[in-house]
Amino acid sequence: MRLYLASQSPRRAQLLAQIGQAHELLLPDAGEDAEALEALQAGEAPVAYVQRVTEAKLQAALARHARLGLPLGAVLAADTTVALGDRILGKPGDAQEAAEMLSALSGQAHQVHTAVAIADLQGSVHRAVSSSTVWVASLAAGEVQAYIGTGEPFGKAGAYGIQGHFAAWVSRIDGSHSGIMGLPLYETAQLLRAVRGRGADV
Repeated sequence: MRLYLASQSPRRAQLLAQIGQAHELLLPDAGEDAEALEALQAGEAPVAYVQRVTEAKLQAALARHARLGLPLGAVLAADTTVALGDRILGKPGDAQEAAEMLSALSGQAHQVHTAVAIADLQGSVHRAVSSSTVWVASLAAGEVQAYIGTGEPFGKAGAYGIQGHFAAWVSRIDGSHSGIMGLPLYETAQLLRAVRGRGADV
């Protein structure tokens, strides 16, 4: 099945490869403001936010696919957000913001929500949301700064990546490890099966 991945995240590409799903990247071009799609709206709940952003990314990707005249294929978009209660922690803009986020997560349990949407050839959209809880051990100020020094917090919701150094402080998870990384493989595989069932092979 031809599948386009509308994501700049190398982790999502790696996760698709992990389950043997070949794909082609369908990335924003210079004329698109991809970051603007992730802007938070006032009063937005975390799950509603991640669903809205994923839908916006999918629609932008479908428009890009049509504009470029690419061969037919299904299109996958996804988004991940970290939530501490009702507070959404996006990607840190600088080291100070990363330190503030990591300090807030220290010694706490928080939620990670990842939404996935796949458009098939018939124009139908198949959607799923994976929600997980992550427990983080207490972080000393020096540990926070050392972690920021690795560069890992940048470009990641909540200022951390569970697949990297930060795993040393994750005491427990309840949910999908791959979902926390950015693409819940069980839910994604279910969506891909549904897309194939609608004759998405080209």
